[in-house]
Amino acid sequence: MADAVATVALAQEESWNYALPAMDHPVTTITLGLDGTCVLMCEDGWLEAMVGTIGLYDKAGERQHTIYMAATPEYGKATFLDRMDREVERVKVLYPEARYVGIADGARGNWDFLEPRTETQIVDFYHAAEYLSDAADVLFAGKPKEKGRWLENRGHCLKHESGAAGTILKELKKRATVNRKANGHADVEEAITYFGNQNKKGRMDYAAWVEESLPIGSGVTEAACKVIVKQRLCGSGMKWKEPGAAAVLKEACDV
Repeated sequence: MADAVATVALAQEESWNYALPAMDHPVTTITLGLDGTCVLMCEDGWLEAMVGTIGLYDKAGERQHTIYMAATPEYGKATFLDRMDREVERVKVLYPEARYVGIADGARGNWDFLEPRTETQIVDFYHAAEYLSDAADVLFAGKPKEKGRWLENRGHCLKHESGAAGTILKELKKRATVNRKANGHADVEEAITYFGNQNKKGRMDYAAWVEESLPIGSGVTEAACKVIVKQRLCGSGMKWKEPGAAAVLKEACDV
C-alpha cells in the first residue's frame, strides 16, 4: 500500500508546518509508530536517532498518507517525543472521530508514549512471528519440515483465530518442559516472555484487528528508519557530528 503523498519533518524544526493533502477516501484510522536506530557520532559513539510515523487509513485499511518525523541523537528522545506529541495533537484536531492505534515492537519506551495517546495498541505481528521462529529453531532442531509446518500453522492461527496468542503461549511453556534442549534455552524463554507480556497487555488480538481492517505491522516505521536514517547516515565509514547529521536529515525531509 503506497501513500498518495508523504510528509516528512525534522523534529527539532519548530517553524516547520504543512497542509495535509485531500484524501481519496475518508480517514477512519490514525496509526502512531515509533522506532529508533543507531547512528555513529564522532564524539559519543553509537547513539539512537528516532523516527516516528503518523499514518492515515481509510475504512478498508488502505493507507492514504503518512507523516514521517526524524530526530538526530543530539536532540534526544524527550525533544523528539515532545514534537511528535504536538503533531499528534494537530492531526487529532483534523480527525477527532478517527480511531487512534499505536503500533510498535515490544520496547517499553514506545508504549510509555503510545498507550495514553491511542485507544488500541498492537505489537508488530512480524516481531511476534520472529520470536516464534527463533523458538521453533530450538523446539524442532534437526526437523526442518516439521518446523515449517508448525510455524505456518501457528502463524496462521495467530493472525486469524481469536485467543491464539494465549494458546500458543501455553504450548510454548509445555514444549519447553518436555524438550530437554528447549528447557531453559534463551530463544524459547524469550518467546515465552514476549508472548506473555504482550498478550497480557492486550496487544496481540490480531484476528479481531484483521477483521476490522486495521494494520497489524510496524513496517512503515521500520522502513522509515532505513530510508530516512540508515541509508543516509550509516554508510561504510560514516561518522557524524550533530550539525552534519541534522543537515542530511533536513535534506531528506525537504525531498
